[in-house]
Amino acid sequence: MAQRGFAPSTPLRGAGAEAGAGAGATLTAPQPQVSGPAPAGQPAYRAYRPELQGLRALAVILVVCYHVWLGRISGGVDVFFVITGFLITGQLHRAITRGGIRFGPLWGRIIKRLFPAALTVLAGVILAGYLFLPQHRWFSTIEHVFASALYFENWQLAAESTDYFAQQNSASLPQHFWSLSIQGQFYLLMPIVVALVAFVARKAGWGLRSPLLVTMTLLFAGSLAYSVWLTATNQPLAYFHSLTRVWEFMLGGLLALSINHLVLPRGLRILLGWLGVAGLVCCGLLLQVGTVFPGYAALWPTMAAVLVLLAGATESRLGADRWLSSRPLEFLGDISYSLYLWHWPVLLMYLTVRHQEEVGLKGGAVIIVASFVLAIATYYLIEEPARRSRFGLKRTWGGYAFGAVLLVPVLLLTQGWQLHSERLATAGAVAAGDPNYPGAMAIDGGAADMAAYDAEPAPSLINLPYEWNKFSDRECEMSRRGHKMKICKTTNGATAKKRIVVVGDSHAQLYTGALDPLVEPNDWQAYSIIRGGCPFSTDSELIKESQACVDYNAALVEELREIDPDAVVTMASYQVSKGRTERTPEGFVAQWRKLASAGIPVVAFRDNPRYDFEPSACADDLGARSPRCSGVRAELYPEVPSYERIPGVPGNVRFVDLSDYFCDGPTCPPIIGNVRVYMDDNHITQTYMNTLAPVMERELTTALGW
Repeated sequence: MAQRGFAPSTPLRGAGAEAGAGAGATLTAPQPQVSGPAPAGQPAYRAYRPELQGLRALAVILVVCYHVWLGRISGGVDVFFVITGFLITGQLHRAITRGGIRFGPLWGRIIKRLFPAALTVLAGVILAGYLFLPQHRWFSTIEHVFASALYFENWQLAAESTDYFAQQNSASLPQHFWSLSIQGQFYLLMPIVVALVAFVARKAGWGLRSPLLVTMTLLFAGSLAYSVWLTATNQPLAYFHSLTRVWEFMLGGLLALSINHLVLPRGLRILLGWLGVAGLVCCGLLLQVGTVFPGYAALWPTMAAVLVLLAGATESRLGADRWLSSRPLEFLGDISYSLYLWHWPVLLMYLTVRHQEEVGLKGGAVIIVASFVLAIATYYLIEEPARRSRFGLKRTWGGYAFGAVLLVPVLLLTQGWQLHSERLATAGAVAAGDPNYPGAMAIDGGAADMAAYDAEPAPSLINLPYEWNKFSDRECEMSRRGHKMKICKTTNGATAKKRIVVVGDSHAQLYTGALDPLVEPNDWQAYSIIRGGCPFSTDSELIKESQACVDYNAALVEELREIDPDAVVTMASYQVSKGRTERTPEGFVAQWRKLASAGIPVVAFRDNPRYDFEPSACADDLGARSPRCSGVRAELYPEVPSYERIPGVPGNVRFVDLSDYFCDGPTCPPIIGNVRVYMDDNHITQTYMNTLAPVMERELTTALGW
């Protein structure tokens, strides 16, 4: 594998990423290092640290096993970040002391070391995605492949973590490239930081080590503080943010600059080694890594890695290093980069092809064996030949040419897949009023079953993730009241006879799809003030940012009083999960009372069913007639709506129950009137909501007496 287990001041062979975690290039010509004698119980200086390779192996084993069998995150990624900082800092420090960093060759060698295996896996992802992924996951996968190939996958995921509607996307095949992206960014910036520190130190007449220690300590402290703060305020964003991870690299770098100056008794080092191993193994079991990292909780696995490195070679049969230095662990360390790269797409493809959510013991074993086979093949047939080849080494910029030769075909494949997907999406568009797609109107006409139609159901599967309704010809602006409140409205305000405002969460937004076709014929003006995961309530029943949602809704009431609409459309209830879980919280009623005091009528719609699977995808896999793809109405809806069971509803509220249009008799099918009802497990497609426009018009005019 890359970088093996060399000490931080020794020139390294190459670079890995994530599981390979390391510097990435030989900065100066290797010179032999010999471990000299040391006092009893004191570690000798060592040019090679085989326990580091074992630490890398342990980390990747934990990552793979936790992902496959436990469905959890282990903290192994954080260990790789520490190892990366440890190795590259020593390399850069040595390069400076020998005359300076040659940036062109350095980055060229990193490219040569990282690209072959990573781009091979991405090419495999493209092929597997095209052949086996359902079409509604194509566009998202394409975006993530592109981001992964160019090393900004972490920012792609960070953007999606703050976008409620993007959060509905399924995990992507190259999602695990987020950590490789952060490491790639570190490889780019760390040499520049070290070179700048060296420049200042040289001008000031200082040595390099002390200024570098001070600089890295400041970066460590600043990044850790930012990581703790952002994790507390927006953990999903913090998890993928590059700046929240800098401290983990700096921790490894600080250790690299200090480890040969620390003298610890052998007995203590034996204890530290096993404490580090035990800490790594149990971290993911005792902590919910995916929801609490990377704040102070990430000190657990990173400090465990530090303990293992501090323990070093104890030369004791009782030391953890004896196990970590064994040939099996060293071999796993060699293939760890490729193993990390392959295990995630293999896991997701297994689940996708077998239509499962969990793999089980045997299935997990199959996934791990397949990942090992692919990793070994990639290591011996791709990684090692590329590393040993002279291609790209004859000229200063040869490594970049080598990278381009590998990168361009992957980008072209991605673009070709994108263009093909766009053609399919265009071909699957449905014209308004097409008799082949009556949708909800088929319920009234008695032809809801898809057997009555020859055309393929709409919308096309490839368009499903983008079936969020957007007002035609509308203007959007941020409210002067702040709170991330976006106000969108149609432009016919001057002539509109009625003004209707849709407020609430993503389920309320669905009803703009039924309202949009009515705006022009009725001379209405429609507003949309939506915040995903934040129902129109005085409390916060859904979103994690509870106080932010509460503050937003308080400001929204003031905004509505200023708009003074003829009606507010919102949700009367929401389904907590699959089953008869319908609720109308007191917070809903409290908001309605506030509007009542302002004389604003409210039309509240009953929520649609929520599933624990995706009905449209199920129908595509098993057929629309499969009972596994339809819901049973009696199991999804209580006989009496939740809002009819609560007291104190103000007189300005009128309720609308459209459950008859989501369920055809006793069942709730995935396709009604040749239109797919669901875009995921709980959101209705825009196409289907458009077909509900006549029902929306009837219900609104009846409820409001227009």
